[in-house]
Amino acid sequence: MPDAVQSNETVEAMREELIEWRRDFHRHPELAFEEVRTSKIVGEKLESFGLEVDRGLAGTGVVGTLRVGNSPRTIALRADMDALRITEANDFAHRSVNEGTMHACGHDGHTAMLLGAAKHLARSKRFDGTIHFIFQPAEENEGGARVMIEEGLFKRFPVDEVYGMHNMPELPVGSFAVRKGPIMAAYDNFEAVITGRGTHAAMPHTGIDPVTTATQVVQAFQTIVSRNVDPLEGAVISVTQLKAGDTWNVIPDSVTLRGCTRSLEPAVQDLIEAGMERVLAGICAAHGASHQLTYRRGYPATINSDDETAFAIAAARAVAGTDNVSIDTPPLMGSEDFAFMLQERPGCYLFIGNGDGEGTCMVHNAGYDFNDEILTLGVRYWVELAERQLAP
Repeated sequence: MPDAVQSNETVEAMREELIEWRRDFHRHPELAFEEVRTSKIVGEKLESFGLEVDRGLAGTGVVGTLRVGNSPRTIALRADMDALRITEANDFAHRSVNEGTMHACGHDGHTAMLLGAAKHLARSKRFDGTIHFIFQPAEENEGGARVMIEEGLFKRFPVDEVYGMHNMPELPVGSFAVRKGPIMAAYDNFEAVITGRGTHAAMPHTGIDPVTTATQVVQAFQTIVSRNVDPLEGAVISVTQLKAGDTWNVIPDSVTLRGCTRSLEPAVQDLIEAGMERVLAGICAAHGASHQLTYRRGYPATINSDDETAFAIAAARAVAGTDNVSIDTPPLMGSEDFAFMLQERPGCYLFIGNGDGEGTCMVHNAGYDFNDEILTLGVRYWVELAERQLAP
């Protein structure tokens, strides 16, 4: 029997086990840096497969290492483990038992697929080199990848390349989508405090109105994208909070604006920050108000390197067929902390279709569920990628 056919049949034989793992993780979701039960199960399973297991990076992170042969070549495959602070609306048997917390982004599936790949590769050993299986905590908002790196991830586990994968609702089952260069946006947030001089609402001439100043700032922020950023480059500025005053007849002393920005290129990220400061300074000066801008860099853009993306495309095509792999998918303006790993090592992050049928909902929705039908395809992709990159 040809090796590829045998490998596929072996993975397919794991289907029920993968579903059991995935639904157990879904039933017991844990928030960022609190993935104690999840990481315990992951570590124990990796050890049972025969891997070396290291625990404790970023608190609940787990790294499983599999060495075969003598090649110095080393790659890393990464899955995220944390859930979201959302009350689940589903009523199936594996619904979350932790009220107010659910796997609404599919990290339960990502963890199960990478565990399946580790089990298969440990059993087949059809490669020459080292694979580090990274099970990362706190992808949602808390930057677990950054923390793992700061605590020595790539110093303790040096790698040549690093790869990540995320499910994507509205992308058909059996398909993958990827692109070279930026595939997800940088995420930053900001707080701008505009200070005027409060006064009676009936006597506005005796004060400096920060509310009218703030409304002009909000409008002008949009011109940073529409008039300063190349239309072919992605950027978003969203003011999501405007807080001012607490009564009807008083013009307040100050207004606070908060929100977030998204960008695909580091140069655009810099342009946005500088542009917001410029707009604030100009409009506030025109009205006699003062301002203070706090701009916080969050996740960088997720930028795929060319060669590693080509390797990922070849592996995806091998398991799904050429027609089922989009190689120029539009970048998403959402963010992903795998970007920190791609700043340290070349690699690729791609999407696996979670289904586009009736009733499909996007991630971060209380009715979302990972599609168990794609578990074996995800395992096959990881196996194909590892065996290609570490071919004897």
